Amino acid sequence: MEALDLARLQFAVTTVYHFFFVPLSLGLSLIIALMQTAYVRTNQEKYKLMAKFWGKLFLINFAMGVVTGIVQEFQFGMNWSEYSRFVGDIFGAPLAVEALVAFFIESTFLGVWIFGWDKLSRRAHLTAIWLVALAANISAFWILVANSFMQNPVGYTMGESGRAEMNDFFALITNPNVLLQFPHVALGGLTTGAFFVIGISAYHLLRGTSNTEVFRTSARIGLIVGTVAVFGTMIAGHAQGQRMADTQPMKLAAAEGLWDDEDPAGLSMFQIGDEQSREAIINIRIPSLLSFLSYNTPTGQVRGINSLQAEYEALYGEGDYVPPAIWLTYWSFRAMVGAGMLMFLLALVGLGLFFTRRLEKSRWFLRGLVAAMVLPYLANTTGWLLTEVGRQPWIVQGIMRVESAVSPNVTVPMLWISLIGFTLVYSLLIVADVYLMQKFARAGVGGSATVPTLDVPEAASLKGLY
Repeated sequence: MEALDLARLQFAVTTVYHFFFVPLSLGLSLIIALMQTAYVRTNQEKYKLMAKFWGKLFLINFAMGVVTGIVQEFQFGMNWSEYSRFVGDIFGAPLAVEALVAFFIESTFLGVWIFGWDKLSRRAHLTAIWLVALAANISAFWILVANSFMQNPVGYTMGESGRAEMNDFFALITNPNVLLQFPHVALGGLTTGAFFVIGISAYHLLRGTSNTEVFRTSARIGLIVGTVAVFGTMIAGHAQGQRMADTQPMKLAAAEGLWDDEDPAGLSMFQIGDEQSREAIINIRIPSLLSFLSYNTPTGQVRGINSLQAEYEALYGEGDYVPPAIWLTYWSFRAMVGAGMLMFLLALVGLGLFFTRRLEKSRWFLRGLVAAMVLPYLANTTGWLLTEVGRQPWIVQGIMRVESAVSPNVTVPMLWISLIGFTLVYSLLIVADVYLMQKFARAGVGGSATVPTLDVPEAASLKGLY
């Protein structure tokens, strides 16, 4: 493998690992804030117990997310120095704002929330968790501003030095791509948090553990939030797909395995294709559905891979403008959509069973809800693969190719060593995260898996937290 391939693989590995933690932080923080709001409004002890229990799991996930995210920013300078040199004036600004504003607010008020139980007034303490939840999602917004520039570059001009330079910060933060991408990611995070709550609550309802009312109410909140969030995610994703047809038609063609232009275009349900000859061998399709999804009408041309390749060669010069591993983009899209539809169905059925008071009696369904905890992770990961792999060979759509962005001084041995090292360390972190999560999740409310008290003064200890 060449240095370019290893640099891409290394960034993909670290990002996939990091993105296991991010969506849960985004969604679970909001759900905890809702639970604590219910406690402040109703003064019912069960809501306080819920906020504390889910807060434990949020803290574990948050710590892991911070650790895995730090490495990514170093890679921009180490493995992708040419990219950083070319777009650093633009790409660095939203990342700096995210670190200096959103992340500092999130981490500061998380500390206030952890140590503020029974020390702050209820409303002041509630404000702290809401600031944590909002700052976490604002942090995601700034990250997506940077990523959206890669998908749809706006607000820049090419300087005399040959580097891209920002000339309109407002255009950068109102990029049409981020205005669609952020709701999709935020709602996806809320879906992840909801199914996390649903799955663990279902586990305790199956066991019939103490404080059943806490998990019964948690399941109700999770099912309501999950239903709304999944539906919203699908709507936002549909809007993104329609924009993709205009701004990144090659990504859409790869996601659909569409080799030639079609009008009307059918939606592929299952395809085995030949990427060498760029044609379908087996293709099961629904006629006209892709045109309808792209333009809200049963007719309309959707561009195919072959004609787009010819057009891009004429526009950008000789080269291959087709994403690598089309099969990965194609099946990632189907896994994401399939997982989303299954979650929506499960949430609807779960709501029906809950409000007819049959949820706890439907043990087969509760077992299914426990297993469904993996679905949002599947959707998040495959959605990221679709977004980033489908953009290839561009690192910045239309203005910089990936091979031009890699650092010229990194060698294959350097990248192998760091890739293996990162993979091993991140794998250990995942194992530690899963171990801690299941330990505290199984313990339940008031269980034996308690947070240890540190040998520090009472005001700064964790003794009063749980």
